[in-house]
Amino acid sequence: MEDNNLLIKYTNVNLLQGEVIVLRDVNLEVRRGEFIYLIGKVGCGKSTLLKSFYAEVPIASGEAAQVLEYDLKKLKRKKIPYLRRQLGIIYQDFQLLTDRTVEENLWFVLKATGWKRKEANERIKEVLKQVGMENKGYKMPHQLSGGEQQRIVIARALLNKPQIILADEPTGHLDVETGDEIIRLLREIREEGTTIIMSTHNLQLLEQYPGRILRFVSEHIQEDGESSAPVFQDATAKSPKKRFVIPDAVNEEEGQEGKE
Repeated sequence: MEDNNLLIKYTNVNLLQGEVIVLRDVNLEVRRGEFIYLIGKVGCGKSTLLKSFYAEVPIASGEAAQVLEYDLKKLKRKKIPYLRRQLGIIYQDFQLLTDRTVEENLWFVLKATGWKRKEANERIKEVLKQVGMENKGYKMPHQLSGGEQQRIVIARALLNKPQIILADEPTGHLDVETGDEIIRLLREIREEGTTIIMSTHNLQLLEQYPGRILRFVSEHIQEDGESSAPVFQDATAKSPKKRFVIPDAVNEEEGQEGKE
């Protein structure tokens, strides 16, 4: 990828889970500093796409599949850790080590990626301050609220100064107010130049916090453009990057998901 701002490029990519095709003909370009929402029903392929970016789901076929400087079609297993060090990953279920403190959780990551202790300690202080948790480093995960734990997960994702953060339902287990705080934090991180790609069922977030929208429908990804209040596609839009409008009511299944 010659364009320095182009971080991800997929051309006619197909993705499988086991023997089942999940996504077909994915054509996607992601650039530096974007905030991207992935939306769609459960099982539509959002998590599969995110996992493909860090080589947990292999590329079944495609003309091009590049993340940062890595060609995923040719990526050898021994190179996967180097790719993952350049990505920040935020999980819905936190995945913190419960037998050690916040600082020890973060040190575990930095130690595994080759940091020396002195530099690591400074970096841990930096990321904890960035997420507003500078006074929580001594605590165990069970002593933190759900929102605080998610902030620690974001801090962990920031440790190696990634160009891209992948967030899989980061507000899924949080109340509305705490979820809003997490989204505001992610948007602050985006303002510093980090690309954020986030899956969500909470369509209200799209109304409050504008971003680029990718909708997953029938094994395909539809580009729905950038809008301030997107929920459903405007049938009058003629551009390939379609705008959304807020309907009076959403269909029952997706409306229920939006409340999660």
